[in-house]
Amino acid sequence: MSDELDLLRAANPVPADEGRWRDGPLDADAERALNRLLHRTRTRRAGRRLMLRAEAAVLALFAVLAFTLSDAGSSPAAAAPAALVPHAGTAPLPLGELALRAGARARAAGPADGPRRGSHLQSWYLSMQSGPDAAPPVTVPEERITRWNTDGSGSELIVATDPQHPGRPVIHDDHGRWRTVSDGEVLHRKNYPAGSAAQRYGLAADAQPPTDPVALRAHLASRYGGAGGVGTTPQLLLALSSFRQEWTPGPRETAAIVRMLADADGLRPAGTVTDRLGRRGQAYACDGPDGGSRATRQLVILDPRDGQLLGLEITFTKDRPDFRVRAGEVMTYEAWLP
Repeated sequence: MSDELDLLRAANPVPADEGRWRDGPLDADAERALNRLLHRTRTRRAGRRLMLRAEAAVLALFAVLAFTLSDAGSSPAAAAPAALVPHAGTAPLPLGELALRAGARARAAGPADGPRRGSHLQSWYLSMQSGPDAAPPVTVPEERITRWNTDGSGSELIVATDPQHPGRPVIHDDHGRWRTVSDGEVLHRKNYPAGSAAQRYGLAADAQPPTDPVALRAHLASRYGGAGGVGTTPQLLLALSSFRQEWTPGPRETAAIVRMLADADGLRPAGTVTDRLGRRGQAYACDGPDGGSRATRQLVILDPRDGQLLGLEITFTKDRPDFRVRAGEVMTYEAWLP
């Protein structure tokens, strides 16, 4: 518990002389410290859980990282993914136009095309430390599948795998110690009895997210935005990441998401990209989510056909030598699957 308290204190960005109840946005250092706290807490509570931003932020490097680990063997660790780069010569698709496409798909949806509670996520995150004796940053790839039934029962599966490097050893964070495991090794598997969804999320198992964009944003603020709500677009994207961890949206929810993003401030069309699972998408960028330090950028990737959320990437825009991180290196990458 003392370690968690130290991390929580480090995540507080407010100077001691600013008054007892003074509040302010998290800077990059505080964001990282809070993410470490969340990751460690969830690892203890649920075995080996993903470190995910909205509830966790992570990093990835451009170069291949090879480490000498106690049980790493002779094979190097899997390569860290590079930041997504828009294809040259492709015209950006305005979010308003994509919202119209998503709306048309929603109107053609049938009664069975509703949302599904649960998600399928492939993630790459980089864990890092500061200080003169800190270990180099390490990229950790994982895949998680969660499923929830109408009676509130469900299952969770977490596997160490990197689809960009099939068959190669995968780095794993074993309670703060790095080791390599075989590609496809099961890190966590659990089945939940009926009623667990309500206990886990605080909602009835059959409750569904709104399909109106204004109501959806309010839902994200109350369910995933924390005390700060989702008053800014960076906060909104982080809340959307948490929402997507719980739900796989149907066409109507997807249309509401795209319209909500089209109405948000600060999202800039970045062009066509190919995501880490080989899918073509339209990328939209904004600054954040690190308050006044402005050291990161978020990139949300949407399917240009129907607006489906494909991925969310966070990259550093400034060097952070205290963590051995350079501008252009990736902070959280999440790839969402149906």
